[in-house]
Amino acid sequence: MTGDRTLTVLVALFTAIAAVAALYAASSILAPVTFALFIIAVVWPVQRELQARMPRLLAMAVTVLATIFVVTVLLSVVIWGGSRAGQWLIANGARFQAVYSELAAWLKGHDIFVASLFTEHFNMSWLIRIVQTIGARFHTVLTFAVVTLVFVILGLLEVEASRRKLEQLQNRRIGKALLIACADTSAKFQKYMLIRTIMSVATGAAVWVLASLYGSPLALEWGLIAFVLNYIPFLGPLFATVFPTFFTAAQFESWQMALTMFLGLNAIQFMLGSYLEPLIAGKALSISPFMVLFAVFFWSFLWGVPGAFIGAPILIACLTFAEHSSSLRPMAALFAGTEADGDRT
Repeated sequence: MTGDRTLTVLVALFTAIAAVAALYAASSILAPVTFALFIIAVVWPVQRELQARMPRLLAMAVTVLATIFVVTVLLSVVIWGGSRAGQWLIANGARFQAVYSELAAWLKGHDIFVASLFTEHFNMSWLIRIVQTIGARFHTVLTFAVVTLVFVILGLLEVEASRRKLEQLQNRRIGKALLIACADTSAKFQKYMLIRTIMSVATGAAVWVLASLYGSPLALEWGLIAFVLNYIPFLGPLFATVFPTFFTAAQFESWQMALTMFLGLNAIQFMLGSYLEPLIAGKALSISPFMVLFAVFFWSFLWGVPGAFIGAPILIACLTFAEHSSSLRPMAALFAGTEADGDRT
């Protein structure tokens, strides 16, 4: 019995490793498909309402064009803000070097030599290369978006056919359960995006106000960038905090001012992203914050930035389908947020 149990554990472990390796190796296909399924689940109810008032293909065209418009606006905002920041960086490069030299001198004066090696290699060309690398990523994002769009269009054409196939399964009980789980997942995805949009607007506005109070010439840009990046849990707010801090240091040529900006930005992220948003999402979606964090970093490890965004929706979908399975329901309850237990009592 002990040997059989050990063999079962080893088989499960090797299966899990093989599955993760397959997800990583096939990321160029699986990531756009997963994104497309998420988008379809979010926009399908809109298309369904439009189909009641206009022909099916026209309703789909309106839905797809509206989706393209929203995504294009978000990407354009980040590109515009990033280009403005890049221009300011090139024009004020000497300030960054001066601030870092001041900080290195302060550290050395207090017998702290941690930064000495970095000081020798720090220069403006290093910073500019980082900005250029980030800019080059947008080409990859554009390619990813085009592939995803193709899958979205094809998927929207197949939604009704897939629903009919599930309804016609020989095991009607399983087909009905899958349809209910799909509808529940779609509703939760819509709630998730609504919550993230509201909190992203609040975060962007708060960052804009804080940067304006500091007299930053890029206050609007930082606010808009923070708004868009907040859609990527944990990683997005991190970048939206670090970059304004560096630019504040260059603006005032003072690392002390940069530190106060950093603390202010983190206070915003803590109040909105770490307190209010989990509180609201926990009540609406019953998701464990720990599992969300794990999902974000796990899928970002596999699929990069797209994985960081889609990690939480994948977790939501898995938990929702588990809730509709009698054998997996205990596992769903285990990984759900504490609000789920409170709502059932």
